[in-house]
Amino acid sequence: MEMHQLRYMVALARTGNFSRAAEQCNVAQPSLSQQIQKLEDELGERLFDRMKRQARLTAHGHAFLRRAVRILEEVDAARREASDALDLKHGAVAIGVLPTIAPYVLPGIVAKFSTQFAGVELTVHEDTTAQLLKLVHAYEIDFALVAEPINDDRLFVTELFTEELLLALPPKHRLNRRRTLAVADLRDEKLIVMKAGHCLGDQVLGFCERQEVKPQISFRSAQLETVQEMVCAGLGISLVPAMARRAKSRRAPDYRSLKAPRPERKVVLVWPRQRPPGRAAAELVKLFTAALRPGNAAS
Repeated sequence: MEMHQLRYMVALARTGNFSRAAEQCNVAQPSLSQQIQKLEDELGERLFDRMKRQARLTAHGHAFLRRAVRILEEVDAARREASDALDLKHGAVAIGVLPTIAPYVLPGIVAKFSTQFAGVELTVHEDTTAQLLKLVHAYEIDFALVAEPINDDRLFVTELFTEELLLALPPKHRLNRRRTLAVADLRDEKLIVMKAGHCLGDQVLGFCERQEVKPQISFRSAQLETVQEMVCAGLGISLVPAMARRAKSRRAPDYRSLKAPRPERKVVLVWPRQRPPGRAAAELVKLFTAALRPGNAAS
């Protein structure tokens, strides 16, 4: 059964005449008649009673017409939606972002995207890198903004930027009196980190381990803002992304850079190699790249 056969059948039902139906469908009458016959042969039922100058629907024809019209309407609606999606008048995008990145970069980028593509619905999933990669592989999100390392050949990875992790100290902490600080100064300090499974916590502890420093973990949290509040309360020190640095006017830790080797994280966009971002998602990727990649005008 072909779509053009359904269109010929509907046209014939509405006009009641092979010649007028052929003219309406912009096809030769013999071709239209042949396709109607093929459709009837496939169905095993007559759809029309043929008379000299008229074609009338049979009982089976009336029943089939309702479904044929519904099918054609759905196909036309799908084509309109596809056309609108191509023009980005409508559509949907789902992305994943680390919770240690989302509140600091999303508002401005989402605002621009919503202004340019008001008809496209955007859904944001905030979760750990491991969970976001599962969503990427399941095609439940179009792409994810995460931190390296990403060791998966099935994924396309594009680097956005490398960010320093700053030492966050309670106000009046003894280390603030030192002109320079190194990772060795973190020995014997109480360390506040993200809870297990969050890549930022893994990155901080991995950095300390590589430098043969083993701070005492005093507190873990799933929220970066909670970590900073605990630092302000004097419960320990932490290493936080530079983008999360609080303004001086707010209740804030004291932030210091460590001497080389400095802790850092590399932020990347990832999506399946076999499923590149669609039109709307690709436009959002462009906005992320323009805003976050060093050297771009919008960064």
